[in-house]
Amino acid sequence: MEKLTSDDVKNHPRILEFIKESDKALEILGFTEHGVRHLSIVSDRAAAVAKEVGLSEREQELCAIAGFCHDMGNFMGRGQHHYWGGLLFHQLFWERMEAHEVTQVTQAIANHDKEEMKFSNPVSAAVVLADKSDAHRSRVRKQPLSETLKDIHDRVNYGVLESGLHVEQKAKRIVLTLKIDTDFVPVMEFFEIFTARMSYCRQAAAYFDYHFGIIANDFKIL
Repeated sequence: MEKLTSDDVKNHPRILEFIKESDKALEILGFTEHGVRHLSIVSDRAAAVAKEVGLSEREQELCAIAGFCHDMGNFMGRGQHHYWGGLLFHQLFWERMEAHEVTQVTQAIANHDKEEMKFSNPVSAAVVLADKSDAHRSRVRKQPLSETLKDIHDRVNYGVLESGLHVEQKAKRIVLTLKIDTDFVPVMEFFEIFTARMSYCRQAAAYFDYHFGIIANDFKIL
């Protein structure tokens, strides 16, 4: 059986259609961008984390695949989008992947927005870390700026000028780095919104026997 690759998935017409319609649905609901930009970043970061913590090349590829597909179920409903996305992936690719691989990717998609789940495979953990790290000004869609100021989620994302995810192998730390425009949004507002997400990141990092840290504007917060 020829191995499914992340390039196969990223160029699959149905996957791209699911993503397009999901991002459109979320825009109507007033959410930040969840399209190809976000999914490409999550895909790349998940694969990079997997590489740095010592996962195999195939596991890195599975992380890239799951990261690209994790939000594609939103066009079927926001509340259960993680389940819809997992089911859609399984429906499309169960004949093209070995059982344990399609199970890991499906589980990673289903787990990425369900904080009560416990991690049982590395793909799920890597995708959570990558997904929750992508806060950035470019994800905000509301215009004019006065409209952005009304919603704390938009305000916080707009205040993030740069975000990155780095693995410190010697220190056994996975670190989210942020450059925040504090003239636009206080750092504490970021944590008001992202506390639950950061808790999930701590669980994900712990799966790899790493600690999770945050550095905002060159200041170590966690």
